[in-house]
Amino acid sequence: MALTAAVFWGISGTLGQFLFQQRGVDVKWLITIRLLLSGIILLGYGYFSKYPGLWTIWKDRKSILGLVIFSITGITAVQYTYFEAINHSNAATATVLQYLGPVLIAIFLSIKYKRLPTGLDTLAILLAVIGTYLLVTGGDFRQLNITRTAMIFGLASAVTLAVYTLQPISLMNKHGALPVLTWGMLIGGILFSFISPPWSVAGYWDLSSYLSAAFIIIFATALAFLLYLKAVQLIGAQKSSLLVSAEPLAATMLAVFWLNVPFGWTEWIGSFCIVSTVFLLSKME
Repeated sequence: MALTAAVFWGISGTLGQFLFQQRGVDVKWLITIRLLLSGIILLGYGYFSKYPGLWTIWKDRKSILGLVIFSITGITAVQYTYFEAINHSNAATATVLQYLGPVLIAIFLSIKYKRLPTGLDTLAILLAVIGTYLLVTGGDFRQLNITRTAMIFGLASAVTLAVYTLQPISLMNKHGALPVLTWGMLIGGILFSFISPPWSVAGYWDLSSYLSAAFIIIFATALAFLLYLKAVQLIGAQKSSLLVSAEPLAATMLAVFWLNVPFGWTEWIGSFCIVSTVFLLSKME
């Protein structure tokens, strides 16, 4: 489940770059339509499959509050920051930067359980810093290889990925992954409609545009997020983060060979440093 979600996400990042930079599609509009349609698809699936507990989450005030927080700070925020990072740079760079998230998860868990960082933890943090430096500067500390806006959104996507991974665990254990994901998407889509209404369509739309948007909505959102959350519920946040490390590889390969994104040796080394932290942190389990 985690690996399949990773590949879908990697493909969606590159398709997002294609829509934003070659078809003029607005990032905020895509977030709105992605959340709304994916939420409706999952709601239909849950209703017709008679998924238990699909509606009971609304009977618990504490769960409702947690659901709204997850929708805003988790699922909506992680998609928006990630796609904005892509829009201001490219899918490869944005995806790799997002994979600083597992380092943040490890730091948070160390603080929560009051345990000192191990040697592997320290090495992972050091590699994350080195990798980020190489990725955003290209090895030249006097300049940024990407814009400051892209760097800010990329780092923000790492933070929101950590929130998205950790915050809904108790909700999922109580109500299941499908209700949490379904209502989280719908709430986010409704709220984001006030920022970018779904009827305010922009950009050039041809068959490639429609197919790219359809893949992002159906496979890379409705299905991929459900698979990932279910994987977190089954094997934990850190093991899931380890397995979805296939995402930056998929995004980078597609961006480089399909969209001709320039990716030099320093970027490859930086990407390797960041992704390798996921494997090191898996040793904490």
